[in-house]
Amino acid sequence: MRVQIKRIDESLPLPVYKTAGSVGFDLVTREATVIGPGAIARIPSNIVVQTPPGYMLLLTMRSSTPVKKPGLIKPHAIGVVDQDYCGPEDEIKFQVQNVSSVPITVERGEQIGQGIFVKVDQAEFVELTEVVGASRGGFGSTDNQ
Repeated sequence: MRVQIKRIDESLPLPVYKTAGSVGFDLVTREATVIGPGAIARIPSNIVVQTPPGYMLLLTMRSSTPVKKPGLIKPHAIGVVDQDYCGPEDEIKFQVQNVSSVPITVERGEQIGQGIFVKVDQAEFVELTEVVGASRGGFGSTDNQ
């Protein structure tokens, strides 16, 4: 799959897959960012990506981030980049939250997140007048089965 990409700062590297078996590519931070205790920040990733039709770009933390940056999390666990988020000002920003009691600094060029292309489709919704079948009991209903 070929993906069109634009770097904001060409002195920083293009994203790469670190191994032949990697499904995620690392995002490089374009500028140093200090995230205060309890704060949420959007860290610029230095790239505008034209996600191919039939795909979404999923953003998530690198597995090493919690060890290297204790207290830094990704609110909602993932981010979703739509196919039509690819204009000149649509730099991908990686949202993080500092759940610690001290400021956390992410340095320019640091790799804290990764992107994964995931195949998707859009559904055609068909409205029903009645739902048939047994109800399962709601959230957590399989816990006792």
